[in-house]
Amino acid sequence: MADYLDDLRFAHVLADTADAATTARFKALDLKVETKPDMTPVSEADKAAEELIRGQLQRARPRDAILGEEYGVEGTGPRRWVIDPIDGTKNYVRGVPVWATLIALMEAAEGGYQPVVGVVSAPALGRRWWAAKGHGAFTGRSLTSASRLQVSQVSRMQDASFAYSSLTGWEEQGRLDGFLDLTREVWRTRAYGDFWPYMMVAEGAVDICAEPELSLWDMAATAVIVTEAGGSFTGLDGRPGPHSGNAAASNGLLHDELLGYLNQRY
Repeated sequence: MADYLDDLRFAHVLADTADAATTARFKALDLKVETKPDMTPVSEADKAAEELIRGQLQRARPRDAILGEEYGVEGTGPRRWVIDPIDGTKNYVRGVPVWATLIALMEAAEGGYQPVVGVVSAPALGRRWWAAKGHGAFTGRSLTSASRLQVSQVSRMQDASFAYSSLTGWEEQGRLDGFLDLTREVWRTRAYGDFWPYMMVAEGAVDICAEPELSLWDMAATAVIVTEAGGSFTGLDGRPGPHSGNAAASNGLLHDELLGYLNQRY
């Protein structure tokens, strides 16, 4: 089995480069922000960070393909780097420190590309999380200063902490009733949003989380981190991995019940 540790080390280098670019423009008074065709914002920092990552990948991994949120797909082959230069752009442009660069390496496998390396770097929070397939998941300031991640052992929904992003997507999909039933059943709910709830599931601080509409670059890095921490990461349809256009993540013990609530009236 490939060990992916060289790729993981390189992903950290890529994250360091992105962190330098994004933090330099965070809270900048002259930050330029545009609206994309899907009506979501994109800042000059999103574009600059992705351009920097792509440049390093083209030099160091010229045979690998690249998929990024801002500039699409480049190249072909069995290995593909998937990049979200700033996950949480709405937070970023408003000065909220909950945003991160997501970097994943995916490899061709049965059932499509699967994530084998993931790095989530949130420099404004001073946090970074990462994983490589078969090597576990970790958090810390560097590869040499890290602690291993492990999901919680909470086994009853009444004791669970549930994180989500917002209500609107659930309502648009006709899943709001099941979602609200779930919020009434659990011990605690918090709308952290974006990458953060998945990282808290991996840490064991949160037990379940879900989002109704996502892109591959939102999920590829978080999926491998959650699963390497011992958790489950699927679409709302139960399909493992980041391919369903939405996500449900848990400590594994609560996963079937989580999916049941979110699909019960759908």
